[in-house]
Amino acid sequence: MNWIDIISRNARIYAGDVAFVEVKPVTKARKAISWGQFNERVLRLANALIDRGVKEGNKVFLFGRNSINWLEAYFASMATGAWVVPLNFRFVGDDLKYCASVAEPVAFILDEEYAKLVSGLSAEFPTIKHYICIGSFEGMESMEGLIAKASPALPDVEMKDEDECALYFTSGTTGSPKPVLLAHKNMVCVALNEATNNRWDQSDSLLMMPPFYHLAIGHLLGCMLAGGRAILLTERITPQYIFESISEERVSIVFLLVPWALDIIEALDKGELRKEDYDFSCWRWVFMGAQPVPPSLIQRWKKYFPEMQFDNTYGLSETAGPGVVHLGIGNERKIGAIGKPGLLWDARIVDEEGEDVPIGEVGELIVKGDGVMKGYYKNPELTAKAIRKGWLYTGDLARKDEEGFIYLVDRKKDLIISGGENIYPVEVEGVIQRHPKVRDVAVVGTSNERLGEIVTAIIEPKAGEVLTQEEMQFFFEQNLPRYKRPRRMIFDHVPRSSTGKIEKPKLREKYSKPK
Repeated sequence: MNWIDIISRNARIYAGDVAFVEVKPVTKARKAISWGQFNERVLRLANALIDRGVKEGNKVFLFGRNSINWLEAYFASMATGAWVVPLNFRFVGDDLKYCASVAEPVAFILDEEYAKLVSGLSAEFPTIKHYICIGSFEGMESMEGLIAKASPALPDVEMKDEDECALYFTSGTTGSPKPVLLAHKNMVCVALNEATNNRWDQSDSLLMMPPFYHLAIGHLLGCMLAGGRAILLTERITPQYIFESISEERVSIVFLLVPWALDIIEALDKGELRKEDYDFSCWRWVFMGAQPVPPSLIQRWKKYFPEMQFDNTYGLSETAGPGVVHLGIGNERKIGAIGKPGLLWDARIVDEEGEDVPIGEVGELIVKGDGVMKGYYKNPELTAKAIRKGWLYTGDLARKDEEGFIYLVDRKKDLIISGGENIYPVEVEGVIQRHPKVRDVAVVGTSNERLGEIVTAIIEPKAGEVLTQEEMQFFFEQNLPRYKRPRRMIFDHVPRSSTGKIEKPKLREKYSKPK
């Protein structure tokens, strides 16, 4: 099956049931749409795109914030047989030009707030024939107008499981994003894993906050596959708005990035939020991922929500998103592990020669399954390096225990080699995170003439707390072996991306001066 089949099926079985709710907590606006309405609007927009010449193998840019309209454009583009190309809404001119030079799109669907930016760059996009605005902008067609006039019939487009349907650019640094090409099979695989891992039921509802342009959209796809209801929290994400949405919309499953979980715990610690003020009777499950999740964070979370089910999920853009490895309910004694392979996945930990390493030793995590990308678009050399004999080499360093649980050690490229010793930043970060005055921490290697690299810790104290070098040095001496202790310590904000990952390249560049 492909995603158009799944949406059409949901429209037949759950026609009047709510599919999506868009919540804007600042303006108190709320918009809901049923499966029947959503399916019809997707098909109408798809036919409008086909009428404008969009066809199989074409690329359609999609540029905007999370919304029901964004989802309509996403699936409508797929329904034409084209590849949808979601773009980070933080992209600026150079980013957009780079992506356009690679993808060569024929159509561009965008939010009204970005119309002026895109319009000013139109001369840089020679392949784009149609600009469609979610909203209104002079010189662009209105998406709402196209939907109103087009046919609601299912387009006569044959789509096979192996057919390409989406192209995702993996980062936001101009010149460096890797375009990941995905097929319908990949996108259905991630949904099957999410629905299974999270034990989705049609009566469940998901609070969806990560950006859709990222493959965290896999969480949403799992909800959709089960015919569940997704609550799209837009405008602002704060602990209060998260709690309000869970309570008012009767949410049962929530995915949290580490920064959001930290914000919630701090608000509870300070008394700015009280659980008693909200109805959490439907909330049964919280899961986290997109980055290493500090065990200390989960321990703090469980103090406030001791009965709540918890899971940890791992995935990459190259695997069509999350669910490749997950901790699993009932395995909280293994907090700190990312878990075991998901339903349609296998995983190994190997050395530089591709041979399995012994239990407990560190190697590279490689995975195999239906979610593995078709490849990096227009880059067969990089694809051949990443995918070998069907196995995707993730670039993540990991180890496995005697029970088969996998522990993420670090990114291969983030490994610090100091005086000949291998040091894994995530391990050091996990220790520092336990300090009661530390809100967030990033550990990177910075150059040193004598040792090659030294461990550098960028520490963000909790609001209102005072931390000193001497206090942290004493903590290091009590909790870290000498060779792992940071030799350089900086108190600063820890930058994270929109998907919660620490932006270590920025930190390495900022603090690259040798010490």
